Amino acid sequence: MRAVTWHGRDDVRVDTVPDPSIKDPTDVIVEVTSSGICGSDLHLIEVMAPFMTVGDVMGHEPMGIVREVGPEVTGVRAGDRVVVPFNISCGTCWMCEQGLQSQCETTQNRDTGMGASLFGYTKLYGQVPGGQAELLRVPFGNTLPITVPHGPPDDRFVYLSDVLPTAWQAVQYAAVPPGGTVLVLGLGPIGDMAARIAAHLGSRVVAVDVVPERIARARARGIEVITSTEQADVVQAIRDKTDGRGADAVIDAVGMEAHGSPGARLAQKATALVPDAIMEKVMTVVGIDRLAAVNTAIEAVRRGGTISLSGVYGGATDPMPLMRMFDKQVQMRMGQANVWRWVPDILPLLADEDVLGVDDFATHRVPLADAATAYEDFRQKRNGTVKVLLQP
Repeated sequence: MRAVTWHGRDDVRVDTVPDPSIKDPTDVIVEVTSSGICGSDLHLIEVMAPFMTVGDVMGHEPMGIVREVGPEVTGVRAGDRVVVPFNISCGTCWMCEQGLQSQCETTQNRDTGMGASLFGYTKLYGQVPGGQAELLRVPFGNTLPITVPHGPPDDRFVYLSDVLPTAWQAVQYAAVPPGGTVLVLGLGPIGDMAARIAAHLGSRVVAVDVVPERIARARARGIEVITSTEQADVVQAIRDKTDGRGADAVIDAVGMEAHGSPGARLAQKATALVPDAIMEKVMTVVGIDRLAAVNTAIEAVRRGGTISLSGVYGGATDPMPLMRMFDKQVQMRMGQANVWRWVPDILPLLADEDVLGVDDFATHRVPLADAATAYEDFRQKRNGTVKVLLQP
C-alpha cells in the first residue's frame, strides 16, 4: 500500500509499505478514505524528531470502510463506515471506564512513562503505524472504532477522530461560567473548532491570531478576534472587553509552536545538531518549549479563572510562574483528548443542520500522493491552508 512516511526533519514522503494484517483476534483492517494532517504531525518533523524512526507511517485522524475483521470481532463488520480515534484504548479497563481513554491501562506505554498509545506518533506512544495510508490496522475492533452512517461526505464525521473531541474537551475543561467570556489563543484547527463549540454552548468567545485566513474564518462565524499575539496587546485587549478583569477562561490552542521565546526557539533548533540518542534523554529532563502562549494565558485570565491547555508541550522541566498562578488562584486543566468520553455529546451536533460547520471546515482536500506538498503548505501557512484532508 501507499503511506506517508517519516524520513527525517522536514522530510515526509509517500512510500510503498507492506499492507497491514490481522494480528490479534479483535483487530480490524480499515480502508482509509480520509485522513487529516494535524498540527501535532508537524512536531514529528521538528522538535519530536529524536523519537521517530525512518519509515514510520504517520497520521492519526483517519476514517474509512472496514474491509476485514478478526475472528472475535462482533462490534463492526466488513462494509461498515467508521472513524478511528487517535488514541488507542481498549474501552474496558478502569481508566477507560472513568472516561480517561487517553490513559488506557491496556495500552499505556509504561516503558517510556507515557499514557495510552497513539496512532502514528513516536516511540514515546508505542510507534504504532498511522492512518495517512491506504489501509490501517485498528485494534480493539469491538470498542475502538466509531461507527457512522453511510451517505454524508467524510467531512461530516472525520473530525471525530481528533479535532472535535480535542476541541470539545478544551471547552469542557475551560469550565466557562454561564454567560462568561473565553479567550481562545490560536485559530488553527483546534482553536477554530473550540471557538465554534464555545459559541454554540453560549459563551462569549474572543480569539487571538494574526493569520488572515484564520481570522476571516472566525469572524465569519461571529467570533471576536484580537489581531496581535504580543502578550501586552492581548492582555490589554481582553481586559478592555471584560471590565478590567480578564477572561473567565483561556484555552491555549497553540502549545510549543508559540512565538515570542527566542531562547526556547534556539533550543528547539539545537535538537537537530545533537544525535537523537542523546537528545531523547535531554528532552525528558530539560524544558525546550516556547511558553509564550501559556504565559499569555496566565496573564489574560481573570483572578480565580481557568486555563485549559489543548496545545501540545514537549519539555519536561519548563519553568512555570507558580507564584503568579497561586496569587491569581488560577486553575489549570490539560491532557490528550479522551475521544470516546465526548462522542455521545458530539454526534448529535453532526446531524443535518451542521451547527459547527464541519462540512466546509477543511480548506484543502488533496490526494495522498501530494502529502509532502500539503505538509509544507500547512507548516508555512501558505495558500490559505488551515486544515488538510488527505484522500488515498
